[in-house]
Amino acid sequence: MSAKVRRKLRIVFASAEAAPFTKTGGLGDVAGSLPKALAAAGCRVAVMTPKYGSIKQEYVDRMEHVCDFYLNMGWRSEYCGLERIVSDGVEFYFIDNEHFFKRDGGLYGYFDDGERFAFFSKAITESLQYLPDFRADVLHCNDWQTALAPVFLREYYQGLPLYDNVRTVFSVHNAKFQGQYGDSVLDTAGLLSAPKAVGQMYCGPKTVNYMQGALIYSDLLSTVSPTYAQELKTPFFGEGLDGIFRQREGALHGIVNGIDVDSLNPATDPAVPFNYSIDDMSGKAACKEALQRELGLEVNAERPLVAMVTRLTKQKGLDLVQYGLERLLGRSVQVAVLGTGDRAYEDSLRYFDWKYRGSMRAVIDFDLGLSQRMYAGADMFLMPSLFEPCGLSQLISMRYGTLPIVRETGGLKDTVTPYNRYTGEGTGFSFANFNGEEMCDCVLNACEVFWTDKQAWSSLQRQAMGQDFSWTVAANRYIDLYSTLHPEVISPDRG
Repeated sequence: MSAKVRRKLRIVFASAEAAPFTKTGGLGDVAGSLPKALAAAGCRVAVMTPKYGSIKQEYVDRMEHVCDFYLNMGWRSEYCGLERIVSDGVEFYFIDNEHFFKRDGGLYGYFDDGERFAFFSKAITESLQYLPDFRADVLHCNDWQTALAPVFLREYYQGLPLYDNVRTVFSVHNAKFQGQYGDSVLDTAGLLSAPKAVGQMYCGPKTVNYMQGALIYSDLLSTVSPTYAQELKTPFFGEGLDGIFRQREGALHGIVNGIDVDSLNPATDPAVPFNYSIDDMSGKAACKEALQRELGLEVNAERPLVAMVTRLTKQKGLDLVQYGLERLLGRSVQVAVLGTGDRAYEDSLRYFDWKYRGSMRAVIDFDLGLSQRMYAGADMFLMPSLFEPCGLSQLISMRYGTLPIVRETGGLKDTVTPYNRYTGEGTGFSFANFNGEEMCDCVLNACEVFWTDKQAWSSLQRQAMGQDFSWTVAANRYIDLYSTLHPEVISPDRG
């Protein structure tokens, strides 16, 4: 066994987006927040992400050129530059190639995405040898856009002097998006000379699956909640990859994402009209009154206000919401929904808004300020998701003392403890089946507590607000995971 050494674990975190530089969803938040928490916990961390044309000029001006080299992509030799920004103790490296990443539109959705992110994965692996004074211990890849990096690493780099210490972790944030492309991309990426990889990546006639490659080739696998890790081993949630998740269940781990507890703080949040804390909740009632006025709802402290801030899609449980609104609104419950999505759901919510003025408000828009006021002003937060790998809204709502009502799936099941009226324990309410009546029963049970037991409700709010969903907790769990790959390393900050 290797001798114990006392030094920082060196982590390379690869992601197709990283806030504040680029972000389309939760992945950007993870890549912007988790590496900083890892660095604060005693790791040395580098983040690799593409240098998109959409990155703000203020960030581009701060980038320093590290090196450049060329990569073979089929018959072409493609330029690859490496630019760096150091922020909050993390080294952010940007993969520069204008042909692939300087596009006029968004980050994804181009005809050559398969080739673009094959190049990105190849560039990640090649770049490991060029990081200044940084010999990686762990390459942590995220989602299909980086999924070929573990394949390239093992097939072409493992055993080389600067790569022999590198172990790989692959995180699945949503198994629905796997990166499936025609097998001609294998030639372009230069993988045809690795017959083992070719054989293991096919998922259909002339079709290869990037995520499938990472699931087979990575040393460890992670996903964004323990329950989702279990769900992925079933056909419904595994999206065709459940067999591989079952084969690799010993390597599969679930770690819940964190939230930024500094900015998401009802005591200091500038978007909240009346600040409050776990020790002084008086501002929350004032926030509810202000929200009712803003949304045109009847101003009545005794009417429970249920909020949703969500994409209006089937995954988020909008079918159940459509089914249950008549019943809920007929019982003096107020409902406020903020979000955009499928046209049918938008139109349905507009109808209920029109029919139940004073009780129902649908804002078909994206409004960050209003979302914060809804987290602060509502009594309950509804998340009846069909599936939810992790979910962040329930964590935010608990932070603001707004009790979540969730379906028991994925991260919702892991993070919300259902109320037990006999012991008083709990941080919210939950129901098991994807069923509209069951959802309504759960909401009305929560309302019954709200109406009849103010002391229990107040205790639930404080218990929810007292939960620690900071990135520090998630970072420490990831460090424990990384340490199983390098047991010889003892962090000076962890003893």
